[in-house]
Amino acid sequence: MDKQKYNNYPLAISQILGLIEANDIAIPEIQRPFVWRKSQVRDLMDSLYKGYPTGYIIIWKNPSVKLKNGSLSEGKKVLIDGQQRITALMTAIAGKSIVFDDYSEGRVKIAFDPFAAISENPDAELFAVQTPAHLKSKRWIPDIAELFKPDFGSFKFIRQYVSDNPEMDEEQLNSILESLRNLQHCNIGVIELDASLDIDIVTDIFIRINSKGTALSQGDFVMSKIAADEIHGGNTLRKVVDYFAHLCKDGTFYNKIKEKDVAFASSSYFSKLGWLKDDKETVYDPECDDVLRVAFMHRCKRAKLADLVAMLSGRDFETREFKEEIVESTYHDLEAGINNVINGYNFTQFMLAIRSAGFTSKKLVNSVMAIDFAYAVYLLLQESKEIPVDEIKSLVQRWYVLSVLTGRYSASPESSFAKDIRAIGENGVKATLKSIEDATLSDAFWNVQLNQNLTYVSSINPTYQVFLAAQNFFKKDSLLSHIPVGELVNLGGDIHHIFPKQYLVDHGFDKHDYNQVANYAYLDTPLNIKIGKKAPKDYLNEALDAIKNAEETSFKSIKTETEFLKNLEDNCIPVEIMEMDYTDYQAFLETRRIKMTELIKSYYYSL
Repeated sequence: MDKQKYNNYPLAISQILGLIEANDIAIPEIQRPFVWRKSQVRDLMDSLYKGYPTGYIIIWKNPSVKLKNGSLSEGKKVLIDGQQRITALMTAIAGKSIVFDDYSEGRVKIAFDPFAAISENPDAELFAVQTPAHLKSKRWIPDIAELFKPDFGSFKFIRQYVSDNPEMDEEQLNSILESLRNLQHCNIGVIELDASLDIDIVTDIFIRINSKGTALSQGDFVMSKIAADEIHGGNTLRKVVDYFAHLCKDGTFYNKIKEKDVAFASSSYFSKLGWLKDDKETVYDPECDDVLRVAFMHRCKRAKLADLVAMLSGRDFETREFKEEIVESTYHDLEAGINNVINGYNFTQFMLAIRSAGFTSKKLVNSVMAIDFAYAVYLLLQESKEIPVDEIKSLVQRWYVLSVLTGRYSASPESSFAKDIRAIGENGVKATLKSIEDATLSDAFWNVQLNQNLTYVSSINPTYQVFLAAQNFFKKDSLLSHIPVGELVNLGGDIHHIFPKQYLVDHGFDKHDYNQVANYAYLDTPLNIKIGKKAPKDYLNEALDAIKNAEETSFKSIKTETEFLKNLEDNCIPVEIMEMDYTDYQAFLETRRIKMTELIKSYYYSL
């Protein structure tokens, strides 16, 4: 039988808080916004007072590391589940400040009503989140943390309380206070995972134990790992990653950091993030996992975040020992990688490449993993000087589009990342891309596979998204107007069924038929409404007649028949549609799919 992978034991709340205070247990989330509602802190106190179970906490012990002098440094324990409960206890009982969702620091103060403890009403409110009313009240104890201070004098407190509330008996109050102070002696179950466990096993154990079945991402483990490391500056790096991800979504948050986190605002990192104050990018807003993944891939030439966790612990993959010099070098590389990822010039130039390839809206991005790797490729090319600077954009664009079209990073992305990183390390980016193109972009891919991909019914189909990017890249107009496709995508225009949905439904077609992406085209909303459920030969000939007769219609932006036919071509719609009705629908789909794949192929080789 294998060695047991964990220890299970109870610890009193006071012991847990003491171990945290002594830095024997690291609680990474204490540096991040507290996500519980204040009422949840109150409910936790109520559950503890009434003796209700409050669940387990999970601790993962870091391996002991061999120092350069040959001695061993005992691994610190990191709290990986139960952070919110422990943070709640730290603020409510130990009186510690925590970080709120606006990144301000403060406390959640819990008030207690001794009279509720002796009430016969089972619904009497024992605990409450402190309000000004509790501070004014003689009846409520406004902050229970005062009772847990080492210098708390119960005799003096009881005399004053009874003086203010004569109807309360001193002995009874003493008994109530003892019950309340005994909260610190309540046990919480601790599951301590063995230091030898790989991150995949830790993740699996976490999911099996956690009652909600919520999976921790490997990025969560990395963030917990670095946040617990003050020696190598990991706690600061954690903030850099967290703040960068937050600022990508909300540039105004920069001023909150300046106001609420004075220590960080005085660091060099704060100025490095300054460009995000005015950042309007919405296509790619990296999460913390993305930042870590891109930084790790291009600097450490590895792809699996599980390997990063091991390297941050000092693991030597050959000897299986844990060494301090590996910890130091990993932090050095990770810091350099993060600096490259958050660099304003790097990020904006990379996004310029993605946007100029036609991906100007988040609606056209279905694979963040593909963008992550493309960004890593961009940074590798920037550092390696493998090719002239003016060629980098084209190479990055093709890598990204190829990976989206082929679904290269859709299944088991880290394995694909690792394979490509190894190949790049051996042959360089340009030669690796050429090798992938030769292996995947065959005639069968262009003529068969892409055609098949366009039979799907989702508008977030990656092949269809690349088709829209191709239209955007070539500045194609939307159907029956001179409004560019890219503009309608960005502004939220309508995706129109070329053979209108209701028209097909009325003739017996089901959802799989009428919602095929080869039946989609972007169309201005008023035009979409005007067309209604007419057969395409009806509404298109009506439009053409109006154009020929120079009538004032919804189609007036197209002035000539030549422009009209060019507009059909821009949207890969065969001219034969002018004579088509529902009996020709399948033939229309087949012809349009061929035209769409031809446009995509032309687009790819134009990058």
